[in-house]
Amino acid sequence: MFRVISFIGAIIISFVAGYFFCRQYDLISTPSPAGSISQRTTTERVLPVSYVPDSATTPQRNNTIVRAVQKASASVVFIGVTQIRIVNNPFFDDPFFRQFFPPSVSEYRSMGSGVIVTDKGHIVTNYHVVQNATTIEVHLADGRKAAAQVLGADPYTDLAIIKIEGKDYPAISVCLNDSLYIGEWAIAIGNPFGALIRDNRPTVTTGVISAAGREFTRESGIKYNNMIQTDAAINPGNSGGALINCLGELIGINTFIISPSGTGNIGMGFAIPAGRAMKTLKEIIQFGKIRSFYTGISIQDINQIIAHSLGLRSAYGVIVSRIEKNSPGAKAGLKVGDIILKVNNKEALDEETITDAFNQFLPGDRVSLTVFRDGKEKEIKLLLESQE
Repeated sequence: MFRVISFIGAIIISFVAGYFFCRQYDLISTPSPAGSISQRTTTERVLPVSYVPDSATTPQRNNTIVRAVQKASASVVFIGVTQIRIVNNPFFDDPFFRQFFPPSVSEYRSMGSGVIVTDKGHIVTNYHVVQNATTIEVHLADGRKAAAQVLGADPYTDLAIIKIEGKDYPAISVCLNDSLYIGEWAIAIGNPFGALIRDNRPTVTTGVISAAGREFTRESGIKYNNMIQTDAAINPGNSGGALINCLGELIGINTFIISPSGTGNIGMGFAIPAGRAMKTLKEIIQFGKIRSFYTGISIQDINQIIAHSLGLRSAYGVIVSRIEKNSPGAKAGLKVGDIILKVNNKEALDEETITDAFNQFLPGDRVSLTVFRDGKEKEIKLLLESQE
């Protein structure tokens, strides 16, 4: 009997001690009177829609990055795309069998981001985001939705301009001179969630400018020149979004990442310089498309025979084999036999590399050529003229 009474007493003492312990550390709560707010409720608050804290109460938190995001975030949009995909039958991929088993056409949905660059609703994004699109829907950060159409695109630089109807849209400020400092803050803004959550506000990630002038050839065949490298996280759905500096100015269009073996973001993201994007915008608004240009010169690779006959140490560069009269090449002062070594200070190894370099330009661009003539290097400025 004594043991039973001692056991019951121990239970009662443990219960009472536990109750007062929980009360002391607020691990349990009591109902609040009608109309009052309990202590627990006051510690929970819904974050404001604004991307910026109240500067009057937390001035030390309203730093440079916060102000830059506040300035630019409203200009970044989510882009939902419906695209057409043609699927060949792998078992009957033969001209004869295609008569009876033609390729199937299916629709699929994809997503990306974009940046509003004019108050009239012009949006810059990546070409691969809207390629083969049948419908495009733009979601603004303030909750508005609008259908968009593609005004023009440049597959060579993976840029596209789309437009939504209306006016007075929040256009982003652009760093027009493409000035960059290696190591300066870089802020990526995009929509990696897309339609997975009911929230149109973009996601912000930060890093620095890791490098500039990077060049890549993707599996798709697109060749990227003069890319900005950053360690700010760029995730799926961020393609076409904004890379901004600490002033809230657009410095690049986020485009792709390098991710070995699909391991996710490892801090190697790349963006197209804003200056190139704005050239594309101007070209499409003014002419409705990307115009072709001509130089009026013909070139060929330098083989070992040509290199030996010219007294060259290596078969490096391309040789000018013909120049049309009154062409941009003739006006620039190029001559047959000139060897083009560099294009805008980048090596022109052969005909393929120089062609890739010129595909990045637009009519009206002035290109600097380093040529070898009479045993000396010479700088020549070539103004590209429209062929249309």
